[in-house]
Amino acid sequence: MSTDETTIARLRAGDEGAFRELLARHHANLVRFARTFVSSPATAEEVAQETWLAVLKGLEGFEGRSSLKSWIYSILANRARTRAVRDGRLVLFSEMSDGDDDEPAVDPARFDAAGHWHLPPRPWDDLTPERLAASTQIRERLTAALEALPEAQRAVVMLRDIEGCSSEEACNVLGVSETNQRVLLHRARSRLRRALEPVMERGGRAP
Repeated sequence: MSTDETTIARLRAGDEGAFRELLARHHANLVRFARTFVSSPATAEEVAQETWLAVLKGLEGFEGRSSLKSWIYSILANRARTRAVRDGRLVLFSEMSDGDDDEPAVDPARFDAAGHWHLPPRPWDDLTPERLAASTQIRERLTAALEALPEAQRAVVMLRDIEGCSSEEACNVLGVSETNQRVLLHRARSRLRRALEPVMERGGRAP
């Protein structure tokens, strides 16, 4: 039995511990994801709470055609869109336009006149999950950089790189094409890398 199947079986059996584990694992990121659609942290929290109620009510009908995580995020995205429209906030995720169509993935100043690297990227081979977790400054910089991303980029990178959703799952949750999803993910990762490079140059230490 897969992890999802085990979790669903426990939830359907009324196991409160399983629900608490699910909350601990996903609630904070669900609220952050909801902020992509709605205008305030308080509204995002309300949408996340509504999502959990919908999850509990819909468990019996969940057929496992997607991962449990993807299903939860799809519920949240639908409820957040509805709330955004009700609050007069138009979010056209079907177009996923973030206003950065001409944004270069890498700052042109990092190349010389011949097109070669003037300031090459620092190798990140040693940027392990353990090192990231151990560095408060890197974690804080990453969080700030994530919040600073355009909404469309933040939505995609959260689903792909934070929640580990597949490309297909991210497209389904957001209702976007594979091409748009891929471009936005590349832009988001490039911005996050640029934000982290100064800290990485110091080895994760404060200046």
